[in-house]
Amino acid sequence: MTATESAGGIGTIPAAAVIAACLSAQAGVSRRSRVARVFGRSPLTEDSKPWYLGALGELQVAERLARLGPDWRVLHSVPIGERGSDIDHAVVGPAGIFTINTKFHEDARIWVGSTRLLVNGQKTDHLRNSRYEAQRVAKKLTAMAGEPIAVHPAIVLVGARSVTFRERPADVIVLRDTELVRWLTRRAATLDPGRRDRVADMLTRPETLATMSGTPADVDLPAFAALRHEVGAARRVRMLWGTAVLLAGAALAATVAINTYTALLGGWAG
Repeated sequence: MTATESAGGIGTIPAAAVIAACLSAQAGVSRRSRVARVFGRSPLTEDSKPWYLGALGELQVAERLARLGPDWRVLHSVPIGERGSDIDHAVVGPAGIFTINTKFHEDARIWVGSTRLLVNGQKTDHLRNSRYEAQRVAKKLTAMAGEPIAVHPAIVLVGARSVTFRERPADVIVLRDTELVRWLTRRAATLDPGRRDRVADMLTRPETLATMSGTPADVDLPAFAALRHEVGAARRVRMLWGTAVLLAGAALAATVAINTYTALLGGWAG
């Protein structure tokens, strides 16, 4: 079994919950007009864009986690509770059990302290929420296993321009997605293979973490793939327009410079 496979339906599709939320927010949105397509207006709405970016972040982290070896079990979009909450990624391996909260902050400046995480100077609840997720999972796994099971919370940052650590939180791991696999594989082993498999199997059982209805099969992956293609095409059109404007500006500036120079030469000649 590879690092990205699970023993059941739960946890097999990265970003399942946010993809579903994105498509739900996009439902009923009118097709872009021809003019909008010509000028590259994004098909995303204000409601769907945060879900879309969240999905991209989770998919990117899932690709990173796929590089882990066979000693690791990775689950994605693991439902917990009855209100639609989920764990972005749950990782079980030699180094222990981790709940990973993926945060896509495109081109943002992130500051991390012992008790706060700021995004472009704004306070967030990332540390508190990640801590709560891990505690919630640990409590449920402990109850099912009949013995204490520790779960470590992690925040994985995607797309940030810069990450500044004033002081690292004592109980929440914060790192970039590019650091994730190396960080996990370099930690000391704490779980034997048998216990790892038992914990991973528990995480795939609906009765362990959630009593929700719905499965990853409910996610319309082709529809999201089509939306990604449309968003990418619109971005490329905007880039072409931006390049065209820059070239036109440069050509205009060159024309003005030549005309000015010609006028000066004519003045000197006269």
